[in-house]
Parts: sequence; structure tokens; C-alpha cells
Amino acid sequence: MSDPIVLVGGGLAAGTAATELRAGGYDGPVLLFTEESHLPYERPPLSKSYLMGKDPADKAAVHDQAWYDEHDVEVRTGTHVDSVDPTRKVVVAGGTETPYAGLLLATGAAPRHLPLADDSGVRPTYLRTLDDSTALREHLQPGRRIGIIGGGWIGLEVASAAREAGAEVVVLEALEQPLLRVLGPEVAAIFADLHREHGVDLRTGVQVTGIANRGDGARIALGDDSVDVDHLVVGVGVAPNTALAEAAGLSIDNGIRVDAGLRTSAPGIWAAGDVANADHPGLGYPLRVEHWDTAIQHGKVAAANLAGGSATAEALPYFFTDQYDLGMEYVGNPGPEGFDRVVLEGDVPGRVFRAWWVRGDRVVAGMHVNDWDAIDDVRARVGQPL
Repeated sequence: MSDPIVLVGGGLAAGTAATELRAGGYDGPVLLFTEESHLPYERPPLSKSYLMGKDPADKAAVHDQAWYDEHDVEVRTGTHVDSVDPTRKVVVAGGTETPYAGLLLATGAAPRHLPLADDSGVRPTYLRTLDDSTALREHLQPGRRIGIIGGGWIGLEVASAAREAGAEVVVLEALEQPLLRVLGPEVAAIFADLHREHGVDLRTGVQVTGIANRGDGARIALGDDSVDVDHLVVGVGVAPNTALAEAAGLSIDNGIRVDAGLRTSAPGIWAAGDVANADHPGLGYPLRVEHWDTAIQHGKVAAANLAGGSATAEALPYFFTDQYDLGMEYVGNPGPEGFDRVVLEGDVPGRVFRAWWVRGDRVVAGMHVNDWDAIDDVRARVGQPL
């Protein structure tokens, strides 16, 4: 029997790779390792529909167990991969060596921790896994006050879910607007107004100077001020899980460095999803993207190449969010040179509009808000003159 293609990771990139291997006609053995006790699943519902109680957990799963059984994909849940030996083409998991014909590292990312919170005796939520989301749901209740440190995508989506559940919410953001570095002041202000209109106590330009355990919650010091909360959520970004790849001697630079075909510096090993810093043939620079669509696109490319193909990851970055009655889709990436200005078109006060991030005379990213026929036009205009 031939050696298996081994997939390491329990998220959408690894799950998609397994799907595409079988859909593409690969009939050799496929083995997937995931540290979590769950089958591979996608993460957006953890801060959206699942967190709000609108969808069951199994809706987030890439496939149910019957699919893996039917397609002869072996999934070993609750299994940590200890090491990879690129020379011998072996992975070690649970003390057992497994040779591989090809290896995909889709180890994802982990939340950045806040020492002030961790050292306080408070048990904050760092939202990353299905179990994290399940535990957080118990705190989103009327009469409870949820404190969120960080006004990024996770922080704002949790704030939206908490308000819809009837909880009070205070969001603490160090910058002058939430999402300021990503969206610029014009669009960031729209998200700030949205949350304040829905009753969120959004405090911007604040510095957390201390966190104390109150037994039934936390007291967050903000210089001379403080705020008491019943539960604390920390959303200050993530870091790629590169330890396994680094120990194996793979090239690391803001993630696992891969080419446009997602090949690492070691023959026979690919990387995909949040952990992969990939050359982008269209944009002309390496890019690590922590969003749902990139995990899917990377999974497809990795599967094709693991099976002997020559695919490249050419899709423009895409992401979406749903907060209260605002839905948006964003395409593109301003890259290391950033953008010069933001141009808004449409009914901005009514929140049905398009936004264009422009460098020079060229659109480097575009977004629509509540304009659900616009996504194809947004995608087409990215990279073109405004």
C-alpha cells in the first residue's frame, strides 16, 4: 500500500484539501490529523451564526463522519503532531511515525494573548475554537456586561452577537477608531457609529493599564478610569502556528513561506490557510491572509499540487462580515504600500454603498455594504483605474 497524503490541521484549509483530493480523482490513502476533538470545521460561525445560537455546531463542519467514511479519508481527532522529518518524509504523531507521500501543513493561527489578562486570575475568552464559542455563548445573556479588548473583526462581531443576545457590551480599542488600520478613518467611523447606535459602549483611544479579578468578573483599569464587566473577551489578533514547521527547518517569515503553488522550502511539503505566507502572482508580493475564502482557495490549490498538479493561488483576498443589519464583502489587499485615499459611492447614511481603497489612480481594494448585487463589479474593479 502506498504512503498516504497527510493533512495536518482541523480547519477549512485541511478540510477543503481532503474534499478536493477525492473530487479530483485522487484514490490513494489520505490521513488527516487534528488536535481538536471535532471533525474539520470552518470558523466564521464561531463569531457569527453559531455564537448567536442561530445555527447548530454541525453546520460549521466541512463534512460529517459519513462523508469521510464513504470517501476513505482517515481523520484522527484529538491528535497532536509532534514533529516532521522532511528528509525521511515522516510525521510523528502520538509517538507513532507515519511516512507520507505528500504533506500539507494547515496548522492555522492562535490568538495573541494579553499578559495583563492572563496574569490577573481572570479567565478571559480568546475566541478561536468551537469549544471557545460554546463557552462564550453561556455569557451572552441579558443583564450581563461583556467587556471586549480589541476593536477588530472578532471584537466587533462578538459585540454584535452579545448585543443581539441582550447583553451589555463595552469595547475598548487603543486606536482612534475600530478597524482603523484596515479600513481607514472614513469607513472605520461607519462601523463605530453602527455599534454605538446599537448600544455598545465603544471607547476608542484608550489604554488598558490593569486588569483585576473581581471573582464574578473583571475590573479593567484605563489609567485614572476603570470599567467593571461580568466576562472579558480579548481579541487583539492572532499569530501563525509555525512551531512544527520551524522545528522541521522550513523557511519561516510571518508564517510558513511558500511560493504561489503553496510549496514550502522542503520538497513534498505544502502549507495553506492562516499559517501560509504565500507569493501572490497577481499582487506581486507575499501575503498571509486570515480569512475564510483564502482557506478554501488554498485548500483547492494544495490538493491539486499534492496530487501532482501545478496550480497557483491567484484568487484575490476576500472576506465578509455581518453585524446587526450591516453586511459587507471586501475584495483585494492594499499591500505593504497601503492606500492613499478612500472613495465612497452610494447611500452612505443609509448604509448601502461601495468603498474603494485607492493608491495613485488604481483601486487596490473594494467593498460593498448591503449592496448584494455589487460583488462581481467590486471584484472586477480591483486592480483597475478608479
